[in-house]
Amino acid sequence: MAKAQTIMLPAGTKVPDHVAMILDGNRRWARARGLQPWEGHKAGYEAVHRLAKAARQLGVHTFTVWAFSTENWERSEREREEIFRVFRVALFQAEKEVHEEKVRFVQLGRKDRLPKDILERLVKLEESTKDYSGHLFNVALDYGGHDEILRAVRAMTNDQIPSNKIDKNIFEKYLDTHDQPYPYVDLFIRTSGEQRTSGLMPWQMDYAEYYFEQDHLPDFTPEKLKEAVLDYSRRRRRFGGNDAVEHLKFNPKIVARLEMDLKQELTSDRAIAYVREQYGLSKELARMAGGHLLTALREGRREEWEEAKVNLRELYGIVKKNLGLAFEPEVLANIEVNLWRNPSEEDTRHLLAEKFRFSAFQAGKAAHLSVLANREPDAKKARGYWEKFYQALKERVA
Repeated sequence: MAKAQTIMLPAGTKVPDHVAMILDGNRRWARARGLQPWEGHKAGYEAVHRLAKAARQLGVHTFTVWAFSTENWERSEREREEIFRVFRVALFQAEKEVHEEKVRFVQLGRKDRLPKDILERLVKLEESTKDYSGHLFNVALDYGGHDEILRAVRAMTNDQIPSNKIDKNIFEKYLDTHDQPYPYVDLFIRTSGEQRTSGLMPWQMDYAEYYFEQDHLPDFTPEKLKEAVLDYSRRRRRFGGNDAVEHLKFNPKIVARLEMDLKQELTSDRAIAYVREQYGLSKELARMAGGHLLTALREGRREEWEEAKVNLRELYGIVKKNLGLAFEPEVLANIEVNLWRNPSEEDTRHLLAEKFRFSAFQAGKAAHLSVLANREPDAKKARGYWEKFYQALKERVA
């Protein structure tokens, strides 16, 4: 295989400790290309191999993949054999890599039905890597969420644990993740457009963030994993409590009017009023930020893109410091200038998600309204769209 490309995250990115994936779409990927299902499984394994390396590069400690469920035994004998053939290759390759990179290897699931040679290699890998602590790779084989809970209950019964002694801590000691530093999933990813958990780690996923990807597993690249991590980093995880992020208090009607005024005439007063209302800046900060915005917009109209980026970077530096958000001003400036050059709803969604620190899914409604407002030639209708845009935005950031 080609050497894995190093992927980097912007400074300040909040990386999940535990990422779990359902590996979906191998068979559909193969059928769409006129291939046999097991050829899709082979392509899927190659994707997982790249993703596991990428996850470690990104700083993810625990990476879990669900490779074979308790229900997968219902597939044809030929397909099961081909899947196990892929497992044998994967385990052979993993044996070298986990020791080179000091990765602890753990199998989640049953150990009484897998082929003997596969089980022996799994046990050997688990035993030989048990003292590694830098990274952990969970492979769910012959795994089912209900089955894990039932096995835990049976084990507690066999150990004669009194019912009045069973609490959260006791129960977790009987789960497959019982001795792991990050048993709880932070980010759950499922490929192939499927939007369900199918019972993966139901106890450990109670506060997981979900990320659903349209592409099938073989097409889910390390760069797409990076996008999933960035999307996770933007989300505000409250765990049932309060939001620690500074809220924006702008008035949608006022900021929509200021947006329209600024588009009609680029003046210093209008730029200052716009940034002050939208971001809640002090008079002095608004004067500095407004000056950078005005210059950036003028440079953009002249297609002086690099100069526009410089001033947008300065603008967002001021906003970041005031609001305490985790975006990188340079990244945001690049996204915005690219959007000026080639407007699209997808890039608008990306810009809003990056700027205001929520998921791309949550940015969808506002992004669509922004596109409608920018395309509307009638000023009155455009202002109506801008008001709806800022109202949708405030519903996310208020």
